[in-house]
Amino acid sequence: MSAGRTARERVRAELIAEITDIARRQLASAGAAGLSLRAVAREMGMVSSAIYRYFPSRDDLLTALIVDGYNAIGAAVERADDVVRGERPDAFGERWLAVCRAVRAWALAHPHEFALLYGSPVPGYRAPQDTVAAAVRDTRVYARIVTEAHAAGALDPLGPCPPAPAALAADMGRVREGVGLDVPDDIAARAVTAWSGLFGTVSFELFGTFNNTIEDGAAYFDHSMVLLGRLVGLAAS
Repeated sequence: MSAGRTARERVRAELIAEITDIARRQLASAGAAGLSLRAVAREMGMVSSAIYRYFPSRDDLLTALIVDGYNAIGAAVERADDVVRGERPDAFGERWLAVCRAVRAWALAHPHEFALLYGSPVPGYRAPQDTVAAAVRDTRVYARIVTEAHAAGALDPLGPCPPAPAALAADMGRVREGVGLDVPDDIAARAVTAWSGLFGTVSFELFGTFNNTIEDGAAYFDHSMVLLGRLVGLAAS
């Protein structure tokens, strides 16, 4: 590869980074539905036609923001689990709680990006297949924790749980295949419930549902995550 081409690639990467940074600011001020390539071009001092060389449409820019967001929250979750796993790989409950805290911390630091990923769908936008790998990056970490705990015989659910109905067998099969969750249907169903509970709790806090009700968000969050972990059998000390 020539030095000139390397320089061009570097300039292109810098411009793409600047475009996506401005687009994130637009998310904060106008929401995903108000994202505009023309507005981004104006802020950069570019003619609108020039920006289409980097993002042919608004949906392409949205996809880039979504993939970046999923990768960012996935990286935060991976780091959180790596810290606990590196010291105590069999501390499955603590690993679960660390992962949950990482999701909440990222969401509080990036509320508009979290809303783009997990809030209301953007009218007229359909996420392409390109987003799937990034979207399950964090879930794969959680699936690894549950799978390793099950393999070690360490799952200790809080109270008896009803078995997963036979009607969910195909769904749980897709869950296992999609994120590498190697557990029976009953555990898989509880795991999905806990994972969705994590994001529901974060969303309630972030979008104001807990306003004037829950004052100590961190304490309530940790307690809720411990309860959800116990539903699966991930006991935290």
